[in-house]
Amino acid sequence: MLTALEQNAWEVLNLVEDPEIPVISVVELGIVRSVIDDNGTLKVNITPTYSGCPATQVIEDSVIEALNKAQLLPFEVKTVLSPSWSTDMISESGRQKLKEYGIAPPADHSVDKMALMGEERQIKCPNCGSMDTQMVSQFGSTPCKAHFKCKDCLEPFDYFKCLK
Repeated sequence: MLTALEQNAWEVLNLVEDPEIPVISVVELGIVRSVIDDNGTLKVNITPTYSGCPATQVIEDSVIEALNKAQLLPFEVKTVLSPSWSTDMISESGRQKLKEYGIAPPADHSVDKMALMGEERQIKCPNCGSMDTQMVSQFGSTPCKAHFKCKDCLEPFDYFKCLK
Protein backbone atom coordinates (compact mmCIF):
# COMPACT_ATOMS: atom_id res chain seq x y z
CA MET A 1 0.00 0.00 0.00
CA LEU A 2 1.40 3.40 -0.99
CA THR A 3 1.70 6.20 1.52
CA ALA A 4 0.21 9.57 0.60
CA LEU A 5 3.75 10.89 0.03
CA GLU A 6 4.59 8.02 -2.34
CA GLN A 7 1.30 8.40 -4.23
CA ASN A 8 1.87 12.15 -4.60
CA ALA A 9 5.42 11.57 -5.84
CA TRP A 10 4.29 9.00 -8.45
CA GLU A 11 1.69 11.47 -9.73
CA VAL A 12 4.28 14.27 -9.95
CA LEU A 13 6.87 12.05 -11.65
CA ASN A 14 4.31 10.78 -14.15
CA LEU A 15 4.25 14.36 -15.51
CA VAL A 16 8.02 14.43 -16.14
CA GLU A 17 8.51 14.01 -19.88
CA ASP A 18 11.31 12.02 -21.42
CA PRO A 19 13.55 14.68 -23.05
CA GLU A 20 13.99 12.67 -26.26
CA ILE A 21 10.38 11.49 -26.59
CA PRO A 22 8.23 14.18 -24.93
CA VAL A 23 4.93 12.31 -25.33
CA ILE A 24 5.94 9.68 -22.78
CA SER A 25 6.76 10.21 -19.12
CA VAL A 26 9.78 8.83 -17.32
CA VAL A 27 7.34 6.72 -15.28
CA GLU A 28 5.67 5.25 -18.39
CA LEU A 29 9.11 4.58 -19.88
CA GLY A 30 10.07 2.65 -16.73
CA ILE A 31 12.98 4.91 -15.84
CA VAL A 32 11.54 5.63 -12.38
CA ARG A 33 12.23 2.34 -10.62
CA SER A 34 10.90 3.00 -7.17
CA VAL A 35 9.52 5.67 -4.89
CA ILE A 36 9.82 4.92 -1.17
CA ASP A 37 8.73 6.92 1.85
CA ASP A 38 11.52 6.28 4.34
CA ASN A 39 10.24 7.94 7.53
CA GLY A 40 9.30 11.12 5.67
CA THR A 41 12.30 11.16 3.32
CA LEU A 42 11.34 10.31 -0.22
CA LYS A 43 13.81 7.94 -1.89
CA VAL A 44 13.51 7.79 -5.68
CA ASN A 45 15.51 5.33 -7.76
CA ILE A 46 15.91 5.90 -11.48
CA THR A 47 17.58 3.76 -14.14
CA PRO A 48 18.80 5.01 -17.54
CA THR A 49 17.55 3.18 -20.60
CA TYR A 50 21.15 2.26 -21.33
CA SER A 51 24.49 3.17 -19.78
CA GLY A 52 25.49 5.61 -22.54
CA CYS A 53 22.18 7.43 -22.75
CA PRO A 54 22.95 11.14 -23.29
CA ALA A 55 19.67 12.15 -21.59
CA THR A 56 20.47 10.53 -18.22
CA GLN A 57 21.56 13.75 -16.49
CA VAL A 58 18.70 15.75 -17.99
CA ILE A 59 16.22 13.15 -16.71
CA GLU A 60 17.72 13.21 -13.21
CA ASP A 61 17.64 17.02 -13.19
CA SER A 62 14.00 16.99 -14.36
CA VAL A 63 13.02 14.53 -11.61
CA ILE A 64 14.74 16.70 -8.98
CA GLU A 65 13.09 19.84 -10.36
CA ALA A 66 9.63 18.23 -10.31
CA LEU A 67 10.04 17.00 -6.73
CA ASN A 68 11.30 20.44 -5.62
CA LYS A 69 8.47 22.23 -7.40
CA ALA A 70 5.92 19.94 -5.72
CA GLN A 71 7.69 20.59 -2.38
CA LEU A 72 8.09 16.87 -1.70
CA LEU A 73 10.97 17.50 0.67
CA PRO A 74 13.23 15.99 1.80
CA PHE A 75 14.12 13.57 -0.98
CA GLU A 76 17.02 11.64 -2.44
CA VAL A 77 17.31 10.69 -6.12
CA LYS A 78 19.65 7.82 -6.85
CA THR A 79 20.64 6.32 -10.20
CA VAL A 80 20.73 2.53 -10.05
CA LEU A 81 22.23 0.45 -12.83
CA SER A 82 21.35 -3.03 -11.63
CA PRO A 83 19.20 -4.65 -12.62
CA SER A 84 19.51 -2.90 -15.94
CA TRP A 85 16.57 -1.24 -17.67
CA SER A 86 14.62 -3.31 -20.16
CA THR A 87 11.96 -2.42 -22.73
CA ASP A 88 9.70 -4.74 -20.69
CA MET A 89 9.49 -1.82 -18.24
CA ILE A 90 7.62 0.40 -20.70
CA SER A 91 3.98 0.53 -19.63
CA GLU A 92 1.13 -0.33 -21.97
CA SER A 93 0.07 3.33 -22.02
CA GLY A 94 3.67 4.24 -22.87
CA ARG A 95 3.73 1.77 -25.76
CA GLN A 96 0.49 3.21 -27.08
CA LYS A 97 1.84 6.77 -26.81
CA LEU A 98 4.98 5.77 -28.74
CA LYS A 99 2.83 4.31 -31.52
CA GLU A 100 0.57 7.37 -31.67
CA TYR A 101 3.70 9.57 -31.86
CA GLY A 102 4.93 7.57 -34.87
CA ILE A 103 7.53 5.40 -33.14
CA ALA A 104 7.05 1.66 -33.38
CA PRO A 105 7.13 0.30 -29.83
CA PRO A 106 9.52 -2.55 -29.00
CA ALA A 107 8.47 -5.83 -30.59
CA ASP A 108 8.70 -9.26 -29.03
CA HIS A 109 12.24 -10.17 -27.95
CA SER A 110 12.44 -12.88 -30.60
CA VAL A 111 12.13 -10.26 -33.38
CA ASP A 112 15.39 -8.61 -32.39
CA LYS A 113 17.10 -11.92 -31.62
CA MET A 114 16.25 -13.20 -35.10
CA ALA A 115 17.84 -10.05 -36.56
CA LEU A 116 21.11 -11.15 -34.95
CA MET A 117 20.88 -14.28 -37.09
CA GLY A 118 20.56 -12.23 -40.27
CA GLU A 119 16.79 -12.39 -40.59
CA GLU A 120 14.79 -9.28 -41.41
CA ARG A 121 12.94 -7.71 -38.51
CA GLN A 122 9.20 -7.68 -39.03
CA ILE A 123 8.22 -4.34 -37.50
CA LYS A 124 4.69 -3.00 -37.82
CA CYS A 125 4.43 0.49 -39.29
CA PRO A 126 2.98 2.81 -36.62
CA ASN A 127 1.41 4.95 -39.34
CA CYS A 128 -0.57 2.47 -41.47
CA GLY A 129 -0.15 -0.85 -39.66
CA SER A 130 1.64 -2.60 -42.52
CA MET A 131 4.17 -5.32 -41.77
CA ASP A 132 5.91 -4.64 -45.11
CA THR A 133 8.70 -2.51 -43.65
CA GLN A 134 12.44 -2.32 -44.07
CA MET A 135 15.22 -1.22 -41.77
CA VAL A 136 17.13 1.72 -43.23
CA SER A 137 19.65 2.09 -40.41
CA GLN A 138 20.41 0.29 -37.16
CA PHE A 139 20.46 3.72 -35.52
CA GLY A 140 17.61 6.20 -35.73
CA SER A 141 17.15 9.64 -34.20
CA THR A 142 18.66 8.31 -30.95
CA PRO A 143 20.88 5.26 -30.30
CA CYS A 144 17.99 3.36 -28.68
CA LYS A 145 15.99 3.49 -31.91
CA ALA A 146 16.46 2.04 -35.39
CA HIS A 147 15.26 3.82 -38.53
CA PHE A 148 12.72 2.04 -40.76
CA LYS A 149 10.59 2.84 -43.77
CA CYS A 150 7.21 1.43 -44.71
CA LYS A 151 6.97 -0.03 -48.21
CA ASP A 152 3.20 0.53 -48.30
CA CYS A 153 2.64 4.10 -47.06
CA LEU A 154 6.27 5.08 -47.83
CA GLU A 155 6.60 6.87 -44.47
CA PRO A 156 9.83 6.71 -42.50
CA PHE A 157 9.60 5.84 -38.80
CA ASP A 158 11.70 4.99 -35.78
CA TYR A 159 11.53 1.63 -34.02
CA PHE A 160 12.30 1.57 -30.30
CA LYS A 161 14.78 -1.31 -30.11
CA CYS A 162 14.03 -4.16 -27.78
CA LEU A 163 16.47 -4.34 -24.87
CA LYS A 164 16.35 -7.19 -22.42
